[in-house]
Amino acid sequence: MYSFRTYGRQKRILVTGGAGFIGSHLCERLLDDGHEVVCLDNFFTGIKDNISHLLKHKGFELIRHDITQPVLLEVDWVFNLACPASPIHYQYNPVKTTKVNVLGALNMLGLAKRVRARILQASTSEIYGDPDVHPQKEQYWGNVNPIGKRSCYDEGKRVAETLFFDYMRQNKVDIKVARIFNTYGPRMRPDDGRVVSNFIVQALSGKPITIYGDGTQTRSFTFIDDMVEALIRFMDYETNVFEMQEDYTKPGFSGFPGPVNLGNPKESSILDIARTIIKLTRSRSTIVHKKLPEDDPKRRCPDISLAKKTLKWQPSTTLEKGLKKTVEYFQKRGARS
Repeated sequence: MYSFRTYGRQKRILVTGGAGFIGSHLCERLLDDGHEVVCLDNFFTGIKDNISHLLKHKGFELIRHDITQPVLLEVDWVFNLACPASPIHYQYNPVKTTKVNVLGALNMLGLAKRVRARILQASTSEIYGDPDVHPQKEQYWGNVNPIGKRSCYDEGKRVAETLFFDYMRQNKVDIKVARIFNTYGPRMRPDDGRVVSNFIVQALSGKPITIYGDGTQTRSFTFIDDMVEALIRFMDYETNVFEMQEDYTKPGFSGFPGPVNLGNPKESSILDIARTIIKLTRSRSTIVHKKLPEDDPKRRCPDISLAKKTLKWQPSTTLEKGLKKTVEYFQKRGARS
């Protein structure tokens, strides 16, 4: 049985991108567990409704701020989640996306260095690009197009990882790098262009469900509650950056900055996801196919052996159960495309 090491002691925790999908769930969980939470967001993709129920909580503080600009705060932990995460949003202003990833990482690392806080970078499975290794292990360097339309996000996150490890080696900053795979659940934006939200909104409105390509491409989907648990376990795992070994990903190594894959090792085809959502919504929607976007990966699935061994974590929510909860959320909000 996994037991937390320092998590039970109250902390002051900064969550950048805290009004976003993952960020708002993380803020809520941290507050429920007795911590003080500073939620920082510029509301480019974050939504105030996601955290409105937290505003009266005595341990919650909301700051409107863009992390491309420095901020002075006193905190114990930093979860750096700020960045548009869906292709529609991160391609809207690709230069800004790169700035958020690079300048944002520098500013948050500077803050962590100054106050000696532990800091977690929300990296992404996108750093593997269109992988030619399957499933993807942390040691795989990826197959990424550096000049494509997705590069602002993919390469931005890769540079952020570089900065985190350089700050650890050069400045002894206590870091964590989590590579997050596709995550879904309540509070996803209906207009974010992601597979699950797109399909649910289209199914509920009875419109054709749009699949790009033939639908045989795969993804691995993790329910939000499982992802929040993984992030907290990883952040709580003790690190001694002054006694670093070369193999950062060796299970049981006391200094464990990562990177570590956090996701569901069970693959699902895009076509199967569409059919499951049609069944859950009892929709009459048909399926239509369109051209596959540039650099869209054909297969995406994590090897989570490291997370299992070190964090004693693996997803526990079945895809159908998680999709059912997500559909119910969109139904309550009257989501329509």
